[in-house]
Amino acid sequence: MSASSIRQRPTRQRVALLTALARCHDFVSAQDLHARMVESGTPIGLTTVYRALCDLEAAGEVDVAQAGADERLYRWRPDGRHRHYLICRACGLSRPVDAEVVEEWAGRIAVDSGFAGVEHVVELTGVCADCQPTD
Repeated sequence: MSASSIRQRPTRQRVALLTALARCHDFVSAQDLHARMVESGTPIGLTTVYRALCDLEAAGEVDVAQAGADERLYRWRPDGRHRHYLICRACGLSRPVDAEVVEEWAGRIAVDSGFAGVEHVVELTGVCADCQPTD
């Protein structure tokens, strides 16, 4: 958990949210994170969770994946670096993937087009070995 995240709004709830998010090893939805926090005895509102996750996303401290049309999933960036993941569509297991070629490609596109501040989203999903049907 980075000091800059806590300095944004050093409330008890923000620190608790950062701690709970850092304990999640895979992507988690705002609703699931909220439920985990409430179950562990942390009084926090769902709106507060959404706001904090939005702030963390803007600060570049979480990776975000789209889950269906209307749900976003969040994963803490322990080293603060943007990463790409392969996510199981069945159980949500996530694994970081080597995506240096994607980063280089995005950088070349920016230079070649004359654009600045180019951002990208790469979604890789599949079904992990544990969730694949056995014949």
